[in-house]
Amino acid sequence: MKPTDSNLITLYQTGNEEALSTLIYRHQRDLFTFILYKINDEDLANDIFQDTFMKIIVMLKEGRYNEEGKFILWAKRIAQNLIIDHFRAKSKNVKVSETTFDNDEFSIFDLIREPSENIEDQLVSLQIQEDLIKMLQFLPENQQEVIKLRFFDGLSFKEIAEHTNMSINTTLGRVRYALINLRKIMEEKNIILTR
Repeated sequence: MKPTDSNLITLYQTGNEEALSTLIYRHQRDLFTFILYKINDEDLANDIFQDTFMKIIVMLKEGRYNEEGKFILWAKRIAQNLIIDHFRAKSKNVKVSETTFDNDEFSIFDLIREPSENIEDQLVSLQIQEDLIKMLQFLPENQQEVIKLRFFDGLSFKEIAEHTNMSINTTLGRVRYALINLRKIMEEKNIILTR
């Protein structure tokens, strides 16, 4: 029987280097495709791919693997952060915006900007994310899932559809309803997400 990702991580953390090779081999194609899709530059994708696995190795050695989700989602989140770091270094004026629908509907996720070097900005961004995570608890589970996959794990709508075995239209619909519901929750609970 094939060992699970969790088994391989445990083996690696107890000194089995072969387990890490198996884990990397198992997920390298999926992770590289994810990175390449985001940046559309093969050389840069290779660099970020290598950096991602270096960071994964360090975090696994330090025991900082989060068991809550699947390994590949955790790895993609690390890659996503490295991609953001790359673009932040190129331009200080990076803004996250979710424009999924025909009209430019207000999205509360527009309020999450990439933190600059300013520690106050980082703390405010962290507080906004914590407030959002608390608000997610009031959504139905299927809406919570698509919001987490889209905005916290950085998956595309196509990837979310594949991950959840839904059509892209259903995925888009769930994200749309989740955003509408989050706006209602903000009004009802008098939550203001601002800097």
